[in-house]
Amino acid sequence: MLELPRLSGLALSPDGKRLVAVAARARKDGKKFVTALYELDPSGQAPPRRLTRSAPGESGAVFAPDGSLLFTSARPDPEAEEDGPHEDRPALWRLPPGGGEAHLLAAPPGGVDAVAVARASGHVAFAASSHPATRSWEEDAAREKARKDAGVQAQLFEEYPIRLWDRYLGPRERHLHFASLPEDDAKLENIKDLIPQPGRSLDLAAFDLTPDGKTLVTTRWSETDDPLRRVLNLVAVDVESGAVRVLADDDAWYGSPACSPDGRYAVAVRQGRSTPERVADDTLWLFDLRSGEGRDLLEGFDRWPEEPVWSPDSRAVFFTADEEGYAPVFRVEVGSGKVARLAGDGAYSSLCPSPDGAAVYALRSTISEPPHPVVLDAAGGEPRRLQSFAELESLELPARVERILARAEDGTPVPSWLLLPPGASAESPAPLAAFIHGGPLNSWNAWHWRWNPHVFVDAGWAVLLPDPALSTGYGLDYIRRGWGRWGDVVYGDLMRAVDGAVAREEIDPEQTVAMGGSFGGYMANWIAGNSDRFAAIVTHASLWDLEAFHGTTDLGAWWEREFGDPYENPERYREHSPRLHVKNIRTPMLVIHGELDYRVPISEALTLWTDLRRHGVEAKFLYFPDENHWIQKPNNARVWYRTVLGFIGYYARGLKWEKPELL
Repeated sequence: MLELPRLSGLALSPDGKRLVAVAARARKDGKKFVTALYELDPSGQAPPRRLTRSAPGESGAVFAPDGSLLFTSARPDPEAEEDGPHEDRPALWRLPPGGGEAHLLAAPPGGVDAVAVARASGHVAFAASSHPATRSWEEDAAREKARKDAGVQAQLFEEYPIRLWDRYLGPRERHLHFASLPEDDAKLENIKDLIPQPGRSLDLAAFDLTPDGKTLVTTRWSETDDPLRRVLNLVAVDVESGAVRVLADDDAWYGSPACSPDGRYAVAVRQGRSTPERVADDTLWLFDLRSGEGRDLLEGFDRWPEEPVWSPDSRAVFFTADEEGYAPVFRVEVGSGKVARLAGDGAYSSLCPSPDGAAVYALRSTISEPPHPVVLDAAGGEPRRLQSFAELESLELPARVERILARAEDGTPVPSWLLLPPGASAESPAPLAAFIHGGPLNSWNAWHWRWNPHVFVDAGWAVLLPDPALSTGYGLDYIRRGWGRWGDVVYGDLMRAVDGAVAREEIDPEQTVAMGGSFGGYMANWIAGNSDRFAAIVTHASLWDLEAFHGTTDLGAWWEREFGDPYENPERYREHSPRLHVKNIRTPMLVIHGELDYRVPISEALTLWTDLRRHGVEAKFLYFPDENHWIQKPNNARVWYRTVLGFIGYYARGLKWEKPELL
């Protein structure tokens, strides 16, 4: 599995004749994945053709109107002075439409991390970070060098949050830059800083340009010192004057803005503000860029949209949404609000409508198929698979995959995917591993590289992938059932799902384990303290003490939307903390955590480990000093799978425990 190409970031040329994807492969030494750009044949006949090659890799591909391909890479500039400053950060590159050598467009010292191109004018906007109060990239490089020479890494924070996922925010500030693409192989000139003093407002900004390049639509942090009220607003920036016009400042969180081909509209995902008493809905919000007026484009649509993209005629928006264990493509008509589903099974991403409006290219995956390119009829119908990498085309996995239903205590259906190994039968029942998804607003509906059930099936396990309350794709009421009720409703749904699986004759009810990461790790911890039905439990990047977690996670204030104010009413946090039940734990546990995880900090694992050892629980702690919320390096992933399989095999199946060789 670790040798398979991992596809992402599909991009279609303006004439519809070239399709480009990012493919990540494990480096030969297994220390990291390296990305490259590959051209795919939109007709599906020719095999992939590699376009780029470098040790740092390439990503973020986007086409310009002339057919040239822009991308980001930390590859060295062959024309740079040898003694010049270089921080090994991604720069902006351009590959000519006819092929040949890529040339450098811009290399800000703080790196380029996102790019948008105006589809008609060819103007380009990109995000790059600079030190505060520096007036040029030369000044920024000098400031960074002075800090490095002095051995100073200290930062002074004045805003919240100060870190996200696996990085601290700063000291550089993220800026949005704008320039015209040159006609030849020259670098960008007359680069304009659209918001010269952004502070931390653009840390999470997602942006797009109108086709004429005159307006940039971007999200930014709202202007408030109250962490509870800080959300991502939506603004329009006049490129010529720099004037900023607020499109949305309504206590909702906006994301994924996309400007229509006719330049009249912008659409964005709108996530309402939830409270402990009320779950807010997600929808698509349509903005008229002339009047500034906005409206709900998906009124009454009981699914949560993602990745909106426009049809070429600006009359419709395509998007994806979780639905009943899948993530299909939908189309909504701008005028009528009518919604149609284009395809049923599978999980889709990277939507690319063809310029004639007849088709939509996308990446599709399933529980048993890694992401691969397909084309859909824009009016609906079954997807047609395009020729891809030979390893993906020839992949055959032995698992038998079934959709099963259990009933919650209140009668609500609880769906799951069940994967059975070859030969599982009443005469030879298989042990069961129940995977609990993270999120918690999530669903098992796509291929997973990190929690891949087929690795376990290959080792003889049946794998259950349940979608309990809080899972997406089943309507708002299904989320409401589990909102703030992790330890009773969600726990109950998971137990009923396992009950339904072990009642099957192909499953051995005496050889079951539970495992999960992030929120799934929380539920694994909760199960450990409230049930002894499992032979072993694996908990990865898990929440253990919710009250302490609120103060150490990167976005602690976010969790108050579900559990309330911990300073005024800490009871809900305490009542829902698995730590409360540590004295009841009898099941052997494998704790796994990465040092660089700031979403669920390492302090949660350290406290859990101390508590388990203090109470005499059989346990092991797999610690990754160089990983974050996920295990991303190939060799580390091998260690992860071998340790987990060895642990559950020993306690559930009586197999010999052998510590992985490199541990």
